[in-house]
Amino acid sequence: MKIGVIDYGMGNLFSVEQALKRLNVEVIVSNDKAELETADAYVLPGVGAFPDAMKRLKETGLIDFIRNTKKPLLGICLGMQLLFEESDEVAVTEGLGIFKGRIQRFEGVSRIPHMGWNDLTLQHTPSWLDRDNLPAARHVYFVHSFYANGLDEKERVASADYEHIQVPGIVAKNNFTGMQFHPEKSGPFGMHLLTAWAEGVKEGVC
Repeated sequence: MKIGVIDYGMGNLFSVEQALKRLNVEVIVSNDKAELETADAYVLPGVGAFPDAMKRLKETGLIDFIRNTKKPLLGICLGMQLLFEESDEVAVTEGLGIFKGRIQRFEGVSRIPHMGWNDLTLQHTPSWLDRDNLPAARHVYFVHSFYANGLDEKERVASADYEHIQVPGIVAKNNFTGMQFHPEKSGPFGMHLLTAWAEGVKEGVC
């Protein structure tokens, strides 16, 4: 199986690439659509500001490629946020519109960014995740100042409580999955989730 990491100049590509290689899959890192088409699934990473990321996706001609793909795609951190309709970060910016909702800055909390380990609580179980086989410890690593709000609750898979704000941690819709945290930096549970998603790709359930 081959997973394509979408390189648009705004991702921590090395850590994502290395985490995927630990799953014994072939990994390509590219922004070339023809090369990416050879992959069985995609990972959209992201670090930085939402408007800059959308600009880079436009410049690399990848917006329609991502919107129209029927293959499984996993957005990580900013990569997840880009899958929503729009963001308030810096300036109101249109996103990819896969998921309903907007990305907004945390308000009324003691510290921004939301950074560090937090516990995930599952609301729904996507077909690629075996709820009966989850580790007891479900802490994952977050680093973000903006979060998804106004989403379709049917698409919220898991949340983390940050000072009484229910932060969407995992979202899923059709062939698209998003993880607000960094699974590649989230220890055993992060790798458990990445492994489950990759196995779901192999089994055709993502």
